[in-house]
Amino acid sequence: MRVVIKPTAQDAVQFCADVFSQQLLTKPTSVLGLATGGTPVNLYKELIERNKKGDLSFALAKSFNLDEYLGLAGTHPQSYRYFMQQQLFDHVDIAPENTHLPDGLADDPQAFCNQYEHSIKDAGGIDLQLLGIGSNGHIGFNEPTSSLASRTRIKTLDPKTIRDNARFFSEDEHQPHLSITMGIGTILDSKHVLLLATGEGKADAIQATVEGALSAMCPASALQMHQQATIVIDEAAAAKLSLKEYYLAVEAEREKLTTF
Repeated sequence: MRVVIKPTAQDAVQFCADVFSQQLLTKPTSVLGLATGGTPVNLYKELIERNKKGDLSFALAKSFNLDEYLGLAGTHPQSYRYFMQQQLFDHVDIAPENTHLPDGLADDPQAFCNQYEHSIKDAGGIDLQLLGIGSNGHIGFNEPTSSLASRTRIKTLDPKTIRDNARFFSEDEHQPHLSITMGIGTILDSKHVLLLATGEGKADAIQATVEGALSAMCPASALQMHQQATIVIDEAAAAKLSLKEYYLAVEAEREKLTTF
């Protein structure tokens, strides 16, 4: 696990944007795993700007999103399909037919989950998977106690996750308590996992992910088993890491050997 600590949230975003740029430059046909929520918004803004400048292209890429609320149509303002269209897809040169999200209105949700797994495999697997992290350590909608070998499935949301996401819903608006999410095993199949976290509110989750025990109580700790997992955080999110100085020293040595 590589831990990259940047001075500010924007520095962390720039680093992640560089990872995406390098991925698409090296392999224009990359399969990208994408995330929603507050954390990736500034990253997507940076990717849009680079796309407009001609510094990177999504024209040959495919994408698969981590999750979607069960019961929401893709046109619903709180759906993750709507989020992705607004925050990224409508502003870059990715082909609409190459963007994939779970179907919140699937007639047979479980059958759809199996189909989603097959679609990822048929595309060649995910080359670069972007993750955020919940304050309880969830990745995707894999809540604490999720199987570390889980595949795409229906999940009940933790009350804490529901409270954290309530800010996106108005008081009189239905907030789903169920989702379709890639499993932890699905995420671990990705060739490279890139987790972005910023702010002091993520410090406990990051400490448990990086330095805590491998445990279903912190789903993101499963990334300790991944051969290429990069954790990109700002100083605030790194505040509770006991080996912070070591991670900074490792990156300093890396910079002497490579420009990336």
